[in-house]
Amino acid sequence: MRTRTVGGSGLEVSRLGLGTMTWGSDTGLDAATELLASFTEAGGNLVDTAPAYGDGVAEEILGRLMHTVIARDDLVIATKAGFGRKGTHRVVDTSRKALLDDLAGSLRRLHTDHIDLWQVHAWGSAPIDETLAALDVAVSSGMVRYVGVCNYIGWQIGTAAAWQHAVPGRAGLISGQVEYSLLARRAEIEVIPALAHHEMGLLAWSPIGRGVLTGKYRTGTPRDSRGARDHFSWFVEPYLESRSRSVTDAVVRAADGLGLTPAQVAMLWVRDAPGVTAPLLGARTAEQLSGYLGLDDVHLPEPIVHALDDVTGGPNQGRQTQEMGTPR
Repeated sequence: MRTRTVGGSGLEVSRLGLGTMTWGSDTGLDAATELLASFTEAGGNLVDTAPAYGDGVAEEILGRLMHTVIARDDLVIATKAGFGRKGTHRVVDTSRKALLDDLAGSLRRLHTDHIDLWQVHAWGSAPIDETLAALDVAVSSGMVRYVGVCNYIGWQIGTAAAWQHAVPGRAGLISGQVEYSLLARRAEIEVIPALAHHEMGLLAWSPIGRGVLTGKYRTGTPRDSRGARDHFSWFVEPYLESRSRSVTDAVVRAADGLGLTPAQVAMLWVRDAPGVTAPLLGARTAEQLSGYLGLDDVHLPEPIVHALDDVTGGPNQGRQTQEMGTPR
């Protein structure tokens, strides 16, 4: 699998990432073992997790597998901080104490002495200088190699990146992780331009439209799908409406004409979109993941790309700029 550097940094990652949001809930140890083995055998190295995934179980599984399936140094581990559970409620706490406590917990669960990419999971109510100072501490202490943010909108990315650039010695942000797919192109308006301006890479979560762009929800909700599970139905439901069905139909037609699956078409559109470092694949089984591997030399024809752009909201301005020969 080919690699890309993350933004303007020297961190090199596979151009597909493995997401672990279902680990510890829908994906148990055996399935996670098969997923990680298949992913790394194909040349993948970027694995994204978080303390919030399975209330820490996802990190625990990954930590175990790094001692049984693959060597720690063969992976780029991206995890997060600032978002989790207190009792039955999900809370965002981006204070210095909460972030550094989360980091200590992640290091313990992952059985490692450092995180390759540590990300603030969400914008919080703590002062931004306090939040970012925690990132500086993590990097200067050697517990973290690089830092980024997740689910920030454009002005939040600009504020955080500019603050870190203002004083020499602060840990510069190298990445932003947001939802991006043919069903969620909002990032093109402000987020992707902000990331590009500050030389930050984009890690795209849910590139398959929360599973909807596979086409399996076209005639109902399959019993074995995320949408049929109480703890994930809320995640899928927003895309089970008429507009999403029209987009999915277009993806299915493109896939039929190209001899690909709808999921492969949706992933390739994201992987090769301007500014994207890597789509993060939330496959629950090795069988689901296998369809995305081995596509290094496969690209969507430009007419198909533009047709999908048009169906889902109009031209991708970054793609147009790229085609006119303006440097990215």
